[in-house]
Amino acid sequence: MMLKNSIFCGITDFPLIQGMKRSMFRNQGFTLIETLTAMMILAISLVTIFQLFSGGLNSEKLAEDYTRAIFHAREKMEEILLHKEMADAELEGDFGDGFRWKAAVSEIVPDETEENRGGPQDPNPLFHVSVAVIWDTGESEREYEIRTVHMARKIDEKKE
Repeated sequence: MMLKNSIFCGITDFPLIQGMKRSMFRNQGFTLIETLTAMMILAISLVTIFQLFSGGLNSEKLAEDYTRAIFHAREKMEEILLHKEMADAELEGDFGDGFRWKAAVSEIVPDETEENRGGPQDPNPLFHVSVAVIWDTGESEREYEIRTVHMARKIDEKKE
């Protein structure tokens, strides 16, 4: 048996090493199908993430609009309740920032029972007060309404 100059000289003669050499040259990159599959998975993932992000932004805008509507409604309700005298009325106006309001004031008339018939009128009756704030979202109109009952003197329409 003759020894060669190098220890590793004859190592490539084994069949296992020759198979590794062939497989190393075959797996030098991704195939077209592997690349397309990876791109499809990436595209589907990005579309899903962008839809979730867009939905979150829409929800944030809607919450902001409702918060502004609540503040406007409370402001207008407080303004109406400051009056010591009231009468049946329907009012409306605009806040100037895309929100408008409608208010309704109506006296709550007690039931006509035998005890109440012909008796003296209450000098401070109860009034039902409702304030609605309306705004346009582009695709639809939204509304937020608050209601309360308030005791006030009735404005005598005969005197005016």
